[in-house]
Amino acid sequence: MARAIAGAGLLPTLGIFHKNRYNAYCLADDIMEPYRPFVDVIVRGIIDTTSAVATLTQDTKIQLLKLPTVDVLLDGESSPLMIAMQRTAASLAKCYTGETRKILYPTLSS
Repeated sequence: MARAIAGAGLLPTLGIFHKNRYNAYCLADDIMEPYRPFVDVIVRGIIDTTSAVATLTQDTKIQLLKLPTVDVLLDGESSPLMIAMQRTAASLAKCYTGETRKILYPTLSS
């Protein structure tokens, strides 16, 4: 998320709700919150299929590393989560410039 924020011309350090002088990613922490359910779905799937969740196996790593390619719905369009994060950051930048009043956030696709 920090990379997407920087790509949109924003500073990840300057948060909206998160404020901590020792955290260089306060804005990233704010904007990534709506993306947490996508991680939860993957982790829940891992827990449902294996009882060996105490160790990080190669299969578990593979499943977790697929997260950026998970399809999400953003503004009625399906795209990989990684692209959706870029669009969310760009929409926040547009809010700051007054071009729009709505930040684009994803929904889980079926």
